[in-house]
Amino acid sequence: MTAGGGAPRGRLTVAGLDPLEIAVAALAAAGEEQAEAVVQVESSGLARFAASEIHQPTLIENATVELRVLHGKPGALRAGTASTNRLDERGIADLVRRARDAAAGATPDPELQPLAAPAGGAPAGAPAAALPGAPGWDAATAALDGAAQARLALAAIDAATLPVYGFFTAGATGLAVASTAGVRAAQRTTDATARIIAATEGASGYAERTAWAAARVDPAAAAREACARAERTRGATVPDVGVYRAVLEPYALGELLQWLAFDSFSGLGLLDGSSCLTGKLGSRCLDPQVTIHDDALDPEGLPRAIDFEGTPKQRVAIVEQGIARGVVWDTATAARAGAGQATTGHALPAASRAYGPFSSAVAVAPGEAASLDELAEAVGDGIHVTRFHYLSIVSAREGIITGTTRDGTFRIRGGRVAEPLVNLRFTVSVPELLGEVLGLTRERLLTSQSDFYDDRFAYAALVPALATARFTVTGTGGGPGL
Repeated sequence: MTAGGGAPRGRLTVAGLDPLEIAVAALAAAGEEQAEAVVQVESSGLARFAASEIHQPTLIENATVELRVLHGKPGALRAGTASTNRLDERGIADLVRRARDAAAGATPDPELQPLAAPAGGAPAGAPAAALPGAPGWDAATAALDGAAQARLALAAIDAATLPVYGFFTAGATGLAVASTAGVRAAQRTTDATARIIAATEGASGYAERTAWAAARVDPAAAAREACARAERTRGATVPDVGVYRAVLEPYALGELLQWLAFDSFSGLGLLDGSSCLTGKLGSRCLDPQVTIHDDALDPEGLPRAIDFEGTPKQRVAIVEQGIARGVVWDTATAARAGAGQATTGHALPAASRAYGPFSSAVAVAPGEAASLDELAEAVGDGIHVTRFHYLSIVSAREGIITGTTRDGTFRIRGGRVAEPLVNLRFTVSVPELLGEVLGLTRERLLTSQSDFYDDRFAYAALVPALATARFTVTGTGGGPGL
């Protein structure tokens, strides 16, 4: 069965390959072993440009199979993982040998869980019976070749009034999971992103667009937005350090929450105490205006139906009207949690599973503000932030994150966006920042959180702009521009 309501019926194929067939073939080669095969297929392109010239076009056609083999019994399981993109008989045989050798040499792990069971209790080898329908596949996006993607990059360049830097990328991906526990699940998805920085001496501005259908991505509109913002950054001044009221545009809020999510929205973070929600489930921890979900099935996001264990995705309430409600889980962390906790479909690939479950579809409920201008009025005097740069976690348990603002930072005076500012160093407790919210916009923007390295896995945050009473500026940096 192929998951995904937007995909045609029948076998899933991307770049002429059937990921589920590849996964099943890897299992067959593993013989009687306890094994799980995860296959990712990618057909993508990226047209990168600098100073308004395309300088690095890239096309990728690739398929990777990751095989995890388990030896032993529950309570003393040993695991070995190997991967390859050699899909011929010899390549698969070598994959099985390497995974077996890794398992044989591993130390028994009392916390290692058996393979995930198929959804809906399907018998071994049967298609999963409870995979959610999800959109996320667009045939026109999958059909974009290198020339078409270059034309979309050129659309941004042609619309710009300043030199622009960035890229346009689009891709089609397939994911399939098969295991000796009976999992048979697959989905195909598409995604497209235009990311643009308009920059010249003393001025820079940022904008992006992302969606699962390229027709929803307008590179020219993003370029015009970035250039208009850059023109307003000339003559940047230096503010005092201190605590300010602030407006965070969706680009800034989306990245901030994604960094918070790495630990705080994860079941592993809750179990090991690194989540800022530790000990707070069921209690009010944020402003009542704040509602956050992980919602991989939302058609306004980048929809996904399954995780890397082949488990159906669930919509997970993280915070509802300021009250902490839950986190995301995979099979291993759910088993550690006990008390009937089940996976929510947020497992990473086997080689990365030690990092715990991953919240990759952060969504913040909209507010009532009609515009950024209305948020500025609510702030009165403060700072307007377009986006962040070089974020890092200071304290996961306290939700403290540091970084800099970039490509569009301004003072707010008398309820209006005023003079431009240099890039600012900030250090904030995200729970405190979200603890006193002055407003959120009705309109939300899908903000890409992907860098498109390694196997393609596009993810994004769907967020409004937000006004907060507490944004701590700890230092200043260079001005906007090159």
